[in-house]
Amino acid sequence: MAQIDLRRKLSVLADAAKYDASCASSGTSKRDSSNGKGIGSTEGMGICHAYTPDGRCVSLLKVLLTNFCIYDCAYCINRASSNVERARFSVDEVVELTLNFYRRNYIEGLFLSSGIIRSGDYTMEQLVLVARKLREEHDFRGYIHLKLIPEADPRLIEEAGLYADRLSANIELPRDEALERLAPQKSVGVIKKAMSQVRRRGEEAKPEKRDRKRPPKFAPAGQSTQLIIGADGAPDTEILDRSASLYGGYGLRRVYYSAFSPIPDASSTLPLSKPPLMREHRLYQADWLMRFYGFSTPEIGEATKDGMLDLAIDPKLAWALNSRALFPVDVNRAPREMLLRVPGLGVKSVDRIISIRRWRTLRLEDVARLCRGIDKVRPFITALDWSPGGLTDAIDLRQRLTPEPKPVQLSLF
Repeated sequence: MAQIDLRRKLSVLADAAKYDASCASSGTSKRDSSNGKGIGSTEGMGICHAYTPDGRCVSLLKVLLTNFCIYDCAYCINRASSNVERARFSVDEVVELTLNFYRRNYIEGLFLSSGIIRSGDYTMEQLVLVARKLREEHDFRGYIHLKLIPEADPRLIEEAGLYADRLSANIELPRDEALERLAPQKSVGVIKKAMSQVRRRGEEAKPEKRDRKRPPKFAPAGQSTQLIIGADGAPDTEILDRSASLYGGYGLRRVYYSAFSPIPDASSTLPLSKPPLMREHRLYQADWLMRFYGFSTPEIGEATKDGMLDLAIDPKLAWALNSRALFPVDVNRAPREMLLRVPGLGVKSVDRIISIRRWRTLRLEDVARLCRGIDKVRPFITALDWSPGGLTDAIDLRQRLTPEPKPVQLSLF
C-alpha cells in the first residue's frame, strides 16, 4: 500500500472510530497538573466529544490505531472483506498527535481503539504502548480510554488498567447467538472473562480505610461496553435485560447503545435499513431510569408494546400513564422513590423538593420553580393549592402530554 500522510491517516481513522459509542470519561479521578508538573488534565471545557453526568464537556481525540483487521464481523465497516480505505498509525504518531492536540487546547484526553492486526496480543501490546509512553515518557495527566482486545493475554489487560482511566470491551450484540453467527471469530465467553478481570482488579485497587499503603490505581473510571441496536431481532426489553445483567455482573459504569448503520456490501443476514435514532434515544432514557430512578426492567417493560419502547413519549411517562392508579402523589408527603417516578421530575428536582418541604409546605408554583416544566408534572401530583382532579385519569392525557410533531418541509420532486 502506498504511504499516506498523517493528515489523511487521521481523517480515515477518526472516521472509522465514530461507530464506537462507548467513549465517555465520567467517573475518572483527577490527575491534577495544576502544580505545573505534567501535561494535560481531565478537567475543563473543550470540543464537545463526550459529556460527564455532571454536565462537563470532555474533549477526546477518538481514533483507531488502524482499521486493518483480520476479523470479518458482518456488521463492521472495517471487517477483513470490506472494501474501505485502510490506514495505520505508528505508536509514536498517536502519541505525538495526542500531545499536539492537547497543547493546542483541542482535546483533554484520548480514546484509542483498533482493528485486530496480526493477533489479539500484538494489537493490545500496541495500544498499551501508546498509553505507557504518554504516561511515563511525557507525564501526560489527561484522560485515557483504551479499548480492550478480550482475547489478549490477561497480563496485557492488567497493564492497560494501570495506564488507562477507563477500559471497555464491547459485547456488541444483545443476543449471544447473533454474535456467534455474525462475528464467528469472537467469543462471548472470552469477552465476559476480560470484563470479569477488569472488575476484579478494580475492586482490589480500592483501598481499605485501615490500609496505610494504597494499592496502584486500576482503571479508576471503571469499564463500559456497547450494544449495537437493530442488527439482530432483539426487542428493547431484551436489550434492557442484557444491560441490567451487565451492570450487576460486571460493575459497568455505562452501557452505550449504538443504532445499527447499514454498511456497503453488507451480508444478506443484516437488515437493509437502520432503526430510527429515536429508538436509541429511548433506550438511553430507559437505561437512565434503571440506574438513577429505581426502575426495574420488568416495570419498564409493562409500558411497551411487543417489547418495544414507545417512540412518541419517553419511557417514564409511558410507565406513569400505564400506572395511573399510583397517582397523583403528594409532593409534601410522598417518599423520594415515588417522587422519582413522577414524569417531569428529575433527581435534582426531587432532592430539592425533599429539602425544602422540611421547612414549609410546597405550592404548585414552588414545584414549577424546581423543575424544568410544570405541564408534564401537574397531572401526577398534589400540592397545598393544587389537585389534578380528573386530569390524572383523563382519556386524552397522553395526547395532551405528547409534543406536537415538528412540521416537515415537503418536496416537489
